[in-house]
Amino acid sequence: MRTLFLITLALLHFSMLAQEAEKRKVIQKIQHRENQYGQLANQIWRLAEVGYKEKQSSALLQETLRKAGFSIEPGVADIPTAFVATFGQGKPVIGIMAEYDALPGMSQDSIPIKRSLSGSAGHACGHHLFGAGSVAAAIAVKEWMQETGQKGTIKLYGCPAEEGGSGKVYMVRAGLFSTADVMLHWHPNNQNVISMSNSLANKAGKFRFYGLSSHAAASPERGRSALDAVEAMNYMANMMREHIPSTTRMHYVITNGGKAPNIVPDFAEVYYYVRSPQRDVVMDVWDRLENAAKGAALGTGTKYEAEIIGGVYEMLPNDRLASLMHSNLSWVGGYQLSPSELAFAKQIQQSEGMPLVELSSTNQVKGLKDADNLATGSTDVADVSWMVPTIGLGTATWVPGTSAHSWQAVAAGGMSIGRKGMMVAAKTLALTTMDLFKHPEWIQEAKAEFDQRRGSNFVYKSLLGDRQPALNYRD
Repeated sequence: MRTLFLITLALLHFSMLAQEAEKRKVIQKIQHRENQYGQLANQIWRLAEVGYKEKQSSALLQETLRKAGFSIEPGVADIPTAFVATFGQGKPVIGIMAEYDALPGMSQDSIPIKRSLSGSAGHACGHHLFGAGSVAAAIAVKEWMQETGQKGTIKLYGCPAEEGGSGKVYMVRAGLFSTADVMLHWHPNNQNVISMSNSLANKAGKFRFYGLSSHAAASPERGRSALDAVEAMNYMANMMREHIPSTTRMHYVITNGGKAPNIVPDFAEVYYYVRSPQRDVVMDVWDRLENAAKGAALGTGTKYEAEIIGGVYEMLPNDRLASLMHSNLSWVGGYQLSPSELAFAKQIQQSEGMPLVELSSTNQVKGLKDADNLATGSTDVADVSWMVPTIGLGTATWVPGTSAHSWQAVAAGGMSIGRKGMMVAAKTLALTTMDLFKHPEWIQEAKAEFDQRRGSNFVYKSLLGDRQPALNYRD
């Protein structure tokens, strides 16, 4: 018996060594192409195309995947810049998500002082890295499948307009994720972490008011100010903040308030977001906003219309997948800042609004229990997570302490710090995908947890209703 035990132990040890060698080989391949994928990310960073306008960015990712041997289905879900790239056949089907939209008004050079480039948009959420890193992982897995004869299907989902456009929601509605067994994703961050937190459900839309123009001094009595209606609505919304759950957030910007002070504005528009950890709360608060708009129109003698632009669920976590991805992230590890990167990071930390965070944290991986449990942002990945077991990670593509949607994020994302963090993500995604292919029982465990969390009576209903993709929401 003891001899049999020792033989079994030796075989297990040999198997573990073989698996580690296999993983190291895949990691080395990804690392060998760091410059190639870094250049791809940098091209998208310079294009800085906003939601549903990512024509060139999407084309670059598609062409890279096509050359690598993937079949491409472009223009899915009635979205010209969305696509699905596929390699292999049969089960299991593992999907990796990629994003590539920029944010308006965030143009910034890749230097540690604030300086805009010629364009108006910038990758302040690092989606140029998101897209290129996910593509790197998918190609590495595809090549591993070819070399080992691994059965199954790897899919790369090109997902546009995450920033307020809810691109993945339309893709969910079109049934594009229905064949996937597991979906993986990642996101640029200021640390290396598997987030165990939820995300905020979110609904966004534009309220447009129509009045009557007139000379503001000579005949103001003839005018009906659309701007007055916007301001009245905003006043009521701000009063509402006292009477909604404390975890709920409302934000707005006036996107059109008139053209000149001496003309009573006959058109005005305000763009709202409502967020909460529970989508039912979001829907209730949004209904109250609609009533505020109606009241504002009635009180100012104007008319109004509302257009829903975006709407996403809160994230459905999956502990089984989180544990698996965390083990791979820990195995990959972080990275050290070079002397020049350290100098860049120290100068970034001296800029306004930046906290002093230990810069060596780029080389650390946060524990699962250390992950922030307070949801602060929203993502359309959440809708995918209610369709199929889903997990993601964040990696340090920004200087530690950097906030997303800041010029500091754009700057670091356009230089080597962003590229190094992207490579950590690509490696972790690839290794996690390989593990899932080799261990279908882990997929079943994730699915069992998914079914339990979602509940047997769940029916998906998009917060967008049946509207078509808001392809011009950034106009």
